[in-house]
Amino acid sequence: MSTKAEPWQTAEIAGPKKALVIMKPEVVAAMIKRAKRSIIIVGYLSTKTDKDTGTMINYTIRLNKAAGIPVVATAHTIKEFVKQGFEQAKQMNAMDIGNRLKDPTWNGLDGKGPYDLALFMGLPYYMEFVILSGLKHFSNNLKTISLGRYYNPHASWSFPNLKVDEWNQSFETIIKNLGRK
Repeated sequence: MSTKAEPWQTAEIAGPKKALVIMKPEVVAAMIKRAKRSIIIVGYLSTKTDKDTGTMINYTIRLNKAAGIPVVATAHTIKEFVKQGFEQAKQMNAMDIGNRLKDPTWNGLDGKGPYDLALFMGLPYYMEFVILSGLKHFSNNLKTISLGRYYNPHASWSFPNLKVDEWNQSFETIIKNLGRK
């Protein structure tokens, strides 16, 4: 796995607190297992099909099935989930879910309390950067993981800048370590 852990947009400076680099995808699986309440936020880039990667939608569905993590689809992403027969995803604006995650009085999608781990994937880099910055500075007990291909310094944890095959293998490893497919 590549070890470069600098922001994908090199002029972006995160300040003194930067994301820890995920060198082993097994760490993500362990964090998901340890979390009391996790959530996945999925952006529209997850609907883009690539001959090498397929779609991130498939990984999201597999993560949900493996760990039972609720899914929030932003923008028009919900249509892709419905097309694939996945009805568990909820739709919410990206900035809205970012604001709700930092609100200590929000009891989550199911009303059972705040989340302690949020995984982000498929959002445009600049949007994820801003949302994670807000969460880093204004949420008290939330850990964040950026599952994108590029290092995002505002997450609690982030992959380094990865090649496509390393990125795909990371998802396969996470899902395998969660137990089910």
